[in-house]
Amino acid sequence: MELIRDIYAAKRATGKPIISLEFFPPKTDEGDRALLEKHIPTLMTTRPDFCSVTYGAGGSTRDKTLMIVDRIQREHNLTALAHLTCVNHTRQQVAELLEKIKTVGCKNILALRGDPPTGGEFVATPGGFEYSSQLVKFIREQGGFSIGCAGFPEGHIACKEGKLVDWSRLKEKINEGADFVITQMFFDNADYFQFRDHLTKNGVNVPIIPGIISIVSATQIKKFTVMCGAKIPPALGAKLDAIGTDDTAAAEFGIEYCTKQCEELLRCGAPGLHFYTLNKAASTVQVLKNLKQA
Repeated sequence: MELIRDIYAAKRATGKPIISLEFFPPKTDEGDRALLEKHIPTLMTTRPDFCSVTYGAGGSTRDKTLMIVDRIQREHNLTALAHLTCVNHTRQQVAELLEKIKTVGCKNILALRGDPPTGGEFVATPGGFEYSSQLVKFIREQGGFSIGCAGFPEGHIACKEGKLVDWSRLKEKINEGADFVITQMFFDNADYFQFRDHLTKNGVNVPIIPGIISIVSATQIKKFTVMCGAKIPPALGAKLDAIGTDDTAAAEFGIEYCTKQCEELLRCGAPGLHFYTLNKAASTVQVLKNLKQA
């Protein structure tokens, strides 16, 4: 499997965007089968450059995350990015996890602070890491991995000092060895452009990849944005209010909105697109077809 930093470098040389997909470990055996046997094979028809697999709150899906990473790489010959968080892990446990990740042939880590398993405020594990920049540094010192980190165009919900302070902390992660940034979802491209331009002016030269979601439910996306601190622009909010509980209409509108959002991002220089698929195929596949990327 390739290092993701090398994938970005190769694509940059051709002028083509990187397309990546994100999955989360399902909670049931039925969900596992649907993801592994239906949705991932369908999404593979779009020929993505890599995929990522999330890591449940507090490390609750650790083994399943690695299982999905392993199957994607073996069955689809697609480079995978394993998420790894600071929550509930000592340095020694992280070192052991990195060895396990290596044993399944995974060479790429998305280093995150992570969320506590029961919500509330993050508390560092004794003997562990308080900040994701420390995790990035630790992984880099182990060697053999391409490391990504998360970026927040609207500022991290937990950063009370404001988004400029949050962005300076992202720069620290990059200075410690992060090769690329994947952003949280957003719906106003102006937020991404301001974020990207601020970082670029301050010496950041790694790829800053917009994280994109195609809305499938008005109710669901409102809950997501409250949880992560992303905003819904007024015009989008009015449309979602009008759609209400009609998920079919929401999905159709979501594809249209997402396509236009992605077109502008690519036209204005985004190096790629990272799709939060919600473990479904239809909307992401259609958006990529609309963009002529599938």
